[in-house]
Amino acid sequence: MTVFLQFLFSGLTVGSVYALIGMGFNIIYNATSIINLAQGEFVVIGGLLMWFFLESCNVPFFAAIGLSILSAGLIGLIMERLTIRPLRTNDLLVMTMVTIAVSIVMRGLLMFKFGKEPYSYAAFTEGDPLVIGGAVIQLQTFWVLGITAACILGLYAFFNLTMVGKAMRACSFDPTAASLVGIPVSRMIMFSFILSAVVGAVGGAAITPISLMEYDKGPMLAVKGFCAAIMGGLGRGRGAIVGGLTIGILESMTAGYLHSGLKDAVALVILLAILFFRPAGMFGNTTMQRLKGH
Repeated sequence: MTVFLQFLFSGLTVGSVYALIGMGFNIIYNATSIINLAQGEFVVIGGLLMWFFLESCNVPFFAAIGLSILSAGLIGLIMERLTIRPLRTNDLLVMTMVTIAVSIVMRGLLMFKFGKEPYSYAAFTEGDPLVIGGAVIQLQTFWVLGITAACILGLYAFFNLTMVGKAMRACSFDPTAASLVGIPVSRMIMFSFILSAVVGAVGGAAITPISLMEYDKGPMLAVKGFCAAIMGGLGRGRGAIVGGLTIGILESMTAGYLHSGLKDAVALVILLAILFFRPAGMFGNTTMQRLKGH
């Protein structure tokens, strides 16, 4: 039982980050129908920038968090303005390919700046780990779970209680109708890239004290976050949460009870199974809808 609880908490921790990545995919997908395959890079950016401000610049903790989030949001803004907005096409495949190119460029820049060595920093709270049912739980685990919960509640409130959030939802339902009633669709798309970048960076900043952050982790994180989004139904927020946590737990159990080398294959197996047997995801419609551009 103790071993099971240890793996369960470990899975919930990494699964929370996958859930945040999946939510980032959904934010952009709902606004643009684009699958942003550079989403994993924002997790890496969040972790590395947090290290840079904390350890290299000796910035106070809360200021480092704020600067990391602002920097990630700015990078998301630049990405949308320089690569997505100038495209004169509604071809979703082309736009998705552009996000792959952006991912490669980001990874190269991160390697140039930070090198290939892994980075980490102290946990947000000092103290001895907690023992629950015999399982030893790091205090940072509770930070990751709490931050994920706060992001979920914050995004729910943003999309349901604020004018900008409601405008972004309107664009996701029908961009043409939203434009006709005066909603600036282009600006909402820009906000979606900023918001998804911030969500990814928050996850990266929270998980780095537990899992070392390296410049090239982005593609695998993107695959697992995309799997979480697909598993729950692409475009559905609660689906990404359930999908991310499920993948994290299954990964942890596979590494613990079978072999650690099989851990990264779990998400790919789940992705293939979902695409073969239920392409709409657990919470999606039984009939897949064709993707449509603006």
